[in-house]
Amino acid sequence: MKKLMIASDIHGSALWCGRLLERFEKEGADTLLLLGDLLYHGPRNDLPEQYAPRKVLEMFNAMREKLLCVRGNCDGEVDQMVLNFPIMAEYAVVLLNGTTVYATHGHHYNEQTPPPFAAGSILLYGHTHVPVCTPHEGFVAMNPGSVSLPKQGSAHGYMTWEAGLFQWKNVESGAVYREYAV
Repeated sequence: MKKLMIASDIHGSALWCGRLLERFEKEGADTLLLLGDLLYHGPRNDLPEQYAPRKVLEMFNAMREKLLCVRGNCDGEVDQMVLNFPIMAEYAVVLLNGTTVYATHGHHYNEQTPPPFAAGSILLYGHTHVPVCTPHEGFVAMNPGSVSLPKQGSAHGYMTWEAGLFQWKNVESGAVYREYAV
């Protein structure tokens, strides 16, 4: 994999999903890793702009060969029935240039409750809607923030990984606002 794009917490917003997929094309990424909460806004969130889960599922189904996804706390079996790619895994383990990356939504495994993994690993998670890059003893925790419902004053965001460099970017402008080299 040459370039990976990472995003989380779209929550059924056709507007922000469309903007994310425009960025995916501009980035020239090979794969889009989705960290859950694709279609439903959840009981604790307001409706995102242009809430249209059916449009979101159509956009994602049209590019299913380029998607890798884990299940969020707002994703369910009913969502899997309409999505033509797997979303029900609680986590995925990906090797990026020899670094183990544990990708999950974050409602079970996160910085406070990390999974058991080898020292030097990266924990990628969503759920909080807040971008994070925090080194811990034995691992680095990373969160791309939220595509549609950012919190704590953060931008509508996503991440990329290419040649050992993680970058946090603004969905609207594509501007980089944080980097971490592995």
